[in-house]
Amino acid sequence: MKKIIIPVDFSEHSEYALEAAAQLAKKFDSELYVLHMLELSNMMYSSSVNDQFEEVAFYLKLAEKKFDKFLDKPYLKGIKITPIVKHFKVFGEVNEVAATHQADLVVMGSHGSSGFKEFMIGSNAEKVIRNAEIPVLIVKEQLNSVDFSKILFLTNFDKEMTNAFLHAKKIAAKFDTNLKLLNINIPTNQFKSTVELDDTMSKFFDNAEWHTDRKKDVICVADYTVEQGVLNYTKTHETDLVIIPTHGRKGISHFLSGSIAEDIVNHSQSLIMTIKID
Repeated sequence: MKKIIIPVDFSEHSEYALEAAAQLAKKFDSELYVLHMLELSNMMYSSSVNDQFEEVAFYLKLAEKKFDKFLDKPYLKGIKITPIVKHFKVFGEVNEVAATHQADLVVMGSHGSSGFKEFMIGSNAEKVIRNAEIPVLIVKEQLNSVDFSKILFLTNFDKEMTNAFLHAKKIAAKFDTNLKLLNINIPTNQFKSTVELDDTMSKFFDNAEWHTDRKKDVICVADYTVEQGVLNYTKTHETDLVIIPTHGRKGISHFLSGSIAEDIVNHSQSLIMTIKID
């Protein structure tokens, strides 16, 4: 986690994300790239070149002033920070910025169950996640610590999740903790008997070349939906971080279809991180 991207709209929840990223930066000696995307008027296209220039210059200057105030925080002292302003709110640019700077993580703010405000409205969070080639950490409240000691990886043990699982293991290792695997067995065509689940797990672990006391780190929960299973488990078991694999541009992993990931983000009391399935 040497380079971290933080998309901000200068709101309270953006500051939660910034402060969390700052804690990670101090822990891992990381650089922060604070990204703001302007919402320039479409009327620019019908205005003169001079008018366009003046409008862009105005908003850039305004963003610079906001950055000066927003980044004037005691907790940022000693951290290398690069502010970045993009002219339009194109969420694919988050990934482009991350690629340009070879970033390892995106940290962004969210209102959780009350919905995504300003920068994170409706499907905007999902758009960032879908475009992101790197993990995305979603922060909903001010964090006292980023010493995550209890980390879950949500999985159905499909072979395609192997690389995401190995990536999640590396993340857990950075926090000096063992990774626990959470499987939600639901009453649909995805339901597996104990024998079927054991066989699926064994194949998954073999493919991941993980051979030591494997089942002791697996948590199996039965529930009516994946999101209910995650929410019910994390409500009754202390959990610092839940890592969810996604298909990125192809949408949420087939066992996390539709708005399930967003539902988990909105209602979970735990932090959520997404990792793209290769």
